[in-house]
Amino acid sequence: MPEIEIRPAIASDIPALITLDHSYYSDYVWQLEISSGRSADPLSEHVHTASFRQVRLPRQVLVEYPYPHETLAEDWKARSGLLVAVLDGNPIGYASLMLNIAPLTTWVTDLVVSLPLRRQGIGNALVLASLEWADQMESQNLVLEMQTRNYPAIQLAYKLGFEMCGYNDRHYPDHQIGIFFGKSLSGVLHRSG
Repeated sequence: MPEIEIRPAIASDIPALITLDHSYYSDYVWQLEISSGRSADPLSEHVHTASFRQVRLPRQVLVEYPYPHETLAEDWKARSGLLVAVLDGNPIGYASLMLNIAPLTTWVTDLVVSLPLRRQGIGNALVLASLEWADQMESQNLVLEMQTRNYPAIQLAYKLGFEMCGYNDRHYPDHQIGIFFGKSLSGVLHRSG
């Protein structure tokens, strides 16, 4: 991994962060399957089951970022934190953090690394820094959100010990499914003081 610094964002970082390529390539999609039926329990009439299965796409696809780039700077003002990965003085990635989406939980809404520097451990470092940030904010959990087609991020979540903890079938503005991977901070980090 290149020698990077991870720190809170400053105003001069914003133009470089906006110009980062937020798209990614994927070979897989997590496909949502919902089934309904009658319950064997006499107190409950219906049973609904949701499950995901990983499906290989016929060809690699380019997946665009689900939000307009022109709204990024304004969205970041509403975030609780914005951590930036810096290489040789230049911002090369970031993690956008939110508190209060769920109790005692820090939510990573965006994790972006400059395209030529992906798959070199920078995303890992940003997630680990997000865990530390969440601990400082006295969160008990960290949640990563992503699109069902973001196979690279899903693999990263599993690699770092996150587990799928939910989904929203109309999470993004274009009504794509958002999936969530969570990790408890207990036992991961040691609180100081």
